[in-house]
Amino acid sequence: MTTSPTTISVPADHVLVWSDEFANDGLPDATKWVHETGRNKEGWYNNEKQYYSGPRLENAQVHNGVLTITARKESNSDQTDWGGQAYSSTRLATLGKKDWTYGFFDIRAKLPCGKGTWPAIWMVGSRGAWPAGGELDIMEWVGSKPERMFSTVHTTAGSGGNGKGADAPIADACNTFHNYQMYWTAQQVIFAVDGKVHFIYKNPGTGVDAWPFDAPQFMILNVAIGGDLGGAVDDAVFPVQMDVEYVRIYQKSK
Repeated sequence: MTTSPTTISVPADHVLVWSDEFANDGLPDATKWVHETGRNKEGWYNNEKQYYSGPRLENAQVHNGVLTITARKESNSDQTDWGGQAYSSTRLATLGKKDWTYGFFDIRAKLPCGKGTWPAIWMVGSRGAWPAGGELDIMEWVGSKPERMFSTVHTTAGSGGNGKGADAPIADACNTFHNYQMYWTAQQVIFAVDGKVHFIYKNPGTGVDAWPFDAPQFMILNVAIGGDLGGAVDDAVFPVQMDVEYVRIYQKSK
């Protein structure tokens, strides 16, 4: 019987295959990221309250080696796709730019403070509709419960409130940088903070409904506001921001 690991680090046989060190000031690197804005008019999932902007320094800016995603209390009523939202934010994705199957994912970030904030670092299947394509939530956190973050796996066999996951105690997520990590193989997906494991999802071997994770996934960085998970919003906290020092992805060397 194999023992489940309690800590993880970059495996010795893995090499860096993709990264963003946020070295160039200005807008996020358009060769690596797209701004997802497709549901602004009809509203985003889970009753979220934000409008996701296109390229706009007020909502996503790289400065001094850090990507800052800022959520603001403002109306973007001058935009043709505005859906009546009272908040703006950004959702960056590698969709159409890059995706991965398996690897070690390491994202160093500091989360926003305040009730109603809902930042996430996550991955979604590049092929097929949700949840059949799978979803891997490396980090989700809500400002109403600032002492814990959580990681969740969504599949056809269990999604939304029936997703499989666990949380981890992290008292200073909104004022200190931490490394949010995932080690994904054909056998299991391991989630950790600063190398300390808090959840392992094993391949049950029952087919694609419970394990769609033999196919590519792309990455998303976003700050949602309110909604089913974000909860009641405290307008006094805005603007709020998620800072990301780097995104690094390692895969097994050929």
